[in-house]
Amino acid sequence: MKKLLAALLLATAAGGALAAGANITMDTFPQQRLRDIAALQNGARLYVNYCMGCHSASLMRWNRLRDIGLTDEQIKEFLIPGDQKVGDMMTSSLSARDGRNWFGKTPPDLSVITRARTSFDYKGTDYLYTLLRGYYRDASTPTGWNNVVLANIAMPHIFWELQGPRTATLEQIVHETDPKTGVSQSFRQVSTFDVDGQVKVERTPVAGHPASALQFSFKPVDEAQARKFDSEVADLVAFLTFMTDPSAAKRAAYGPWVMLFLLALGTVLWLLNRAYWRNVR
Repeated sequence: MKKLLAALLLATAAGGALAAGANITMDTFPQQRLRDIAALQNGARLYVNYCMGCHSASLMRWNRLRDIGLTDEQIKEFLIPGDQKVGDMMTSSLSARDGRNWFGKTPPDLSVITRARTSFDYKGTDYLYTLLRGYYRDASTPTGWNNVVLANIAMPHIFWELQGPRTATLEQIVHETDPKTGVSQSFRQVSTFDVDGQVKVERTPVAGHPASALQFSFKPVDEAQARKFDSEVADLVAFLTFMTDPSAAKRAAYGPWVMLFLLALGTVLWLLNRAYWRNVR
């Protein structure tokens, strides 16, 4: 039975004390997953089971999954929810109004989410790969979760059972100004969150005015489970990237043949040109 679980809400919530986005170094997404058919098929399964309860991919038709090796029968039996047809768009059953009521805004369409999250600072694939693996327990938030990429993220950690419990250590330079004296002081703040979301904060004064980039590390209770989860997220991000541009792999496969054709054509034209001008001279 398909799991249509809650919200993969990638919208930005109100920022907190912890920096996010361009202020951290994104983890590198394993690009080889984009060419791995098994990984793309697993990513499609994860998308349907965990994401599609709230997120549509309204620019994508179910039958485009043929491009990752699935037959219409497999798509209908294992992936399509409800009474949708293979030729239909991949739409969620969640209405825009319910999305706004439950999460404060409508969960975004994921058709081109990889491209939408690409910036001058990082690739969209790296952003999503880091975001989905960047959750940690935080008892002070409404959902009980926080994220190193989006502080106070509105989306709950829907993959927490797959990832397993872990502790998180976040280190950041914090700048404060005394309202009375106007004197600015910088601190190195280390926040350690245990598996229940309780935090222990240590602050150490530092000289000067260093940059405030966030550094983070995690310590999972089960290393093997955490590694398997990282692999699952890589497959999901690969599938989201496939949806952004389903024909990209085919174009890449045609590329070498096009270059060979142009090389052969150029050689023939060069020989014809040489033969023509030899007679003219």
